[in-house]
Amino acid sequence: METLLRGVRHALLALQFFTRVPVTGRLAAWVGYSPAMLRASAAYFPLVGAVVGALAAAVLAWAPAWLPDQPARAWVVAVLACAATVWLTGAFHEDGWADTCDALGGVVPRERALAIMKDSRIGSYAAVGVALLLMLKVGLLALLLQTHATLAPALAWAAHGVSRYAPLWVMRTLPYVGDADGRKAKPLADAIDGRSLTLASAWTAALVLALLAWRPLAPAAWCGALLLALLAGWRLRAWLARRLQGFTGDTLGATQQVVEAAFLLGACMGLATQVG
Repeated sequence: METLLRGVRHALLALQFFTRVPVTGRLAAWVGYSPAMLRASAAYFPLVGAVVGALAAAVLAWAPAWLPDQPARAWVVAVLACAATVWLTGAFHEDGWADTCDALGGVVPRERALAIMKDSRIGSYAAVGVALLLMLKVGLLALLLQTHATLAPALAWAAHGVSRYAPLWVMRTLPYVGDADGRKAKPLADAIDGRSLTLASAWTAALVLALLAWRPLAPAAWCGALLLALLAGWRLRAWLARRLQGFTGDTLGATQQVVEAAFLLGACMGLATQVG
């Protein structure tokens, strides 16, 4: 029982850190806080993704009924779904993607890239990178709604859960190279231990099994999504190892965003192959 309650506290702490879900007042006092607890909460990142993804799935499933049946409806609903998740997370991961684009978009030395990443100002690479990534995700969700409307909510839900597992592997396999005093992720940027990674793997596997148990989900969509997400995460991790020789809190957010988009793109490609 004590182990279960400790896990609930860690999950709520992760939810409090990464979303606007109100873990406040007496609940926050019961959850508590310590650097060790925040570090342990990394095991529940996929669950946070499942919560965020549930909001996206709800918008994709219910919003179309409130709009005219016109070709533009899918695009409006896709924008609303993306806007809902950005609001729920406070654009936390998008901010990391923006800073990573500014730092690594140009050809600059490692030390200069790390310095750029600490600058809160938005540069041209950040503006273009965020715009392109959001347009890609909106376009992919709209495409899924137009071609496989019954699958779109489930795939969006899974994309958020699976993509929040990817940064854990970066944390596990690369050293932290950011500024210890000014880093955003604080204890979360420390290397994740094997127990937490195993637990996160179990939660991610549970998400996968939940999708596979849903009979309408086409195997081609899942296989394409998983393979492209794996490839994107692996290539981004290799890029960080080459350019920075490690990771920062911002690059963890960038990893989540890239893998989420890759998951949706892979799903669309898999479905296209199946149709063809």
